[in-house]
Amino acid sequence: MIRRWPLRGTIGLVLVAVFWTLNWSLSELRTQWGFFPLWLGYCITVDAWTYRRLGTSLWTRSRGQYLGLFLVSAPTWWIFELINARTGNWIYEGRAEFTDLEYFFWASLSFSTVIPAVFGTAEWVSSLGWVQKFPAMGSIAIGRGAHLGITATGIAMLVCLLVWPLYFFPLVWLSVFFIVDPINDALGHRSILRSIAEGDWRPVVSLGLGCLICGFFWEMWNYLSYPKWTYQIPFLDYFHLFEMPILGYGGYVPFSLELFALYHLVMGWLFPIQSRSFPGLVPSVDSDGRDVIRKFFK
Repeated sequence: MIRRWPLRGTIGLVLVAVFWTLNWSLSELRTQWGFFPLWLGYCITVDAWTYRRLGTSLWTRSRGQYLGLFLVSAPTWWIFELINARTGNWIYEGRAEFTDLEYFFWASLSFSTVIPAVFGTAEWVSSLGWVQKFPAMGSIAIGRGAHLGITATGIAMLVCLLVWPLYFFPLVWLSVFFIVDPINDALGHRSILRSIAEGDWRPVVSLGLGCLICGFFWEMWNYLSYPKWTYQIPFLDYFHLFEMPILGYGGYVPFSLELFALYHLVMGWLFPIQSRSFPGLVPSVDSDGRDVIRKFFK
């Protein structure tokens, strides 16, 4: 059943068209104010597309919680900025043009779109037929010992990348997930570990592919923008697609799981009941064309 195209989708397309053009055509500084509306346009366009396919979306299920994605997103990305202060894998051209306070404001505004973009795209991916039919892999028991072991492994990863960043820098995209996700599972928050234990890999597929799609647009729109980011990646700095070395795109897949874990750590503590119903439902359509909502990110 094809539904009407929501107004927010039209607004989103206009925002993308206008600010994509401005970011790539104006000279001097522009991306600090152009990044947010461009990615806001992306977020609400994807949300509208999901609604048109399914009759539901992150925005339509809870506008308050959808706005909460933006609030959690900025401090979440600052964690990776702090780690990058040690690893130095990306730098921002144009940073010297801003005072520290100006940089913090504009950067935080831009960072606020990361989680809404990834989660919205992941939900759109989750609606695809082949994802909904992704086969179960069999369930396994996850106990307290496993939680402790996985978290300890994550802490060891983090220590290694901070002490020897030249060799262990890729662990930035794994260590946080290994630390946080078992804590979520132990506390009863939604977790990827629990889905995997139940044999359901659809959250991993949806999040990973959704973040990879976002990664393509992040890198493409960044390429001719200013200020912009560039990379300094040891051993892998070849075969670029835009500024990113081609192998670097692989980091977007585990990064999506870290975002999911951090989001549910925060929301599981602040709003334990609401967080278990948002985000992450996989809608499907029954033989009568009615929406059947199945819990997905359990």
